[in-house]
Amino acid sequence: MISKSKITVFVFLLIIMGLTQAKAQLYEISLLTCDPGKELYSSFGHSAIRLREIGSEGQDLVFNFGTFDFRTPNFYGKFATGKLDYMLSVSTYAEFIREYDYYRRDVREQILGLNATQMDLLIQHLWTQYDPARRYYRYDFFFNNCATKIRDAFEISLGNQLVWNDPPKVEEKTFRNLIDEYVYLLPWADLGIDLALGSVIDRNATERERQFLPDYMEAAFANATIVGDGPTRPLVKESRVILEYPDEEFKMDPINPYLIFWGIAILFTGITFFGHKKKRHFVGFDVALFSILGILGLVVTFLWFFTDHSATKWNWNILWVFPGHLVLVWGLMKKTLQPWVRKYLLFALIMADAAVVFWILGWQSFHPSLIPILLVIILRTNYLYYNLGSKTLKST
Repeated sequence: MISKSKITVFVFLLIIMGLTQAKAQLYEISLLTCDPGKELYSSFGHSAIRLREIGSEGQDLVFNFGTFDFRTPNFYGKFATGKLDYMLSVSTYAEFIREYDYYRRDVREQILGLNATQMDLLIQHLWTQYDPARRYYRYDFFFNNCATKIRDAFEISLGNQLVWNDPPKVEEKTFRNLIDEYVYLLPWADLGIDLALGSVIDRNATERERQFLPDYMEAAFANATIVGDGPTRPLVKESRVILEYPDEEFKMDPINPYLIFWGIAILFTGITFFGHKKKRHFVGFDVALFSILGILGLVVTFLWFFTDHSATKWNWNILWVFPGHLVLVWGLMKKTLQPWVRKYLLFALIMADAAVVFWILGWQSFHPSLIPILLVIILRTNYLYYNLGSKTLKST
């Protein structure tokens, strides 16, 4: 005969197991991946976590790490200097989907095969992070964004039970290559990004580091498995499409930097040839050119040395967009040529040549549209260095 105490313990264990199983059925947790939009701020896509309480009256919430508060004091100053804090927000699923439906952006959902304990740990972590004292975090586009915060939440909650299963053979891609996949049809935005970001993003990104992009994190979730709590199983137990729209043909703007910069190159080639024939220098064009380059140099210098942006360091665009070019402008505008002007022209020529060498050696990848601009700098600095001599600029 089995003792009453043993029966009691057995029944108690059955009740606990039943409650645990019932608790596991109360929630469904999934990863939402949203396709890129047409504007630069949305061109890399978005990720969020959906927490659905099963039942007709249950809550259906979305945890979103990609929000910020426009009411933040000195908002634009903090944004420019990399000191702006993003935050975790919580909205209803209906509100979240309504926005993407309005902008006609595809949304996909990966329902995750978590057990009750894993769900509980993840939910506790998310609500803890939503506490006003914790919800804000220092944003970094590559290493601490709306996608990586989600990955980190799952790694904290699941620990060693989460295995990513990276593909054995993948094409090597730098961080810059990964960005280019999303902005190549936005050439002005692509140019601006390449001007602002330094050589630190020209190293190959690991599979885990690629998860800063929502599409890559979606793929990583699809390959991941859960181990250590029974038979190994996929992290994603079901995938479904929430919103899907026909693909729109997206053409590059005909007024793009490739067209504009080659036009500038042809213009400067023409005035150099014509000026050489007529014994004139047309330094007014150089004043305009080096004024723009000098101002851009101030921006690059500011981003490199005076901000907290990790990706704007060691930016060798400064070799050709150099703040000192504004001093050259001042020298070219004076009626009497100063001896230092020719020395600076030689310096600017060497710097532009160095930029080409850095590019060829792969120390930093510059935007392809800049080829004609670099050729113009080399042409004009070389021409002015050998032709200005000790002459005055009154007739130019």
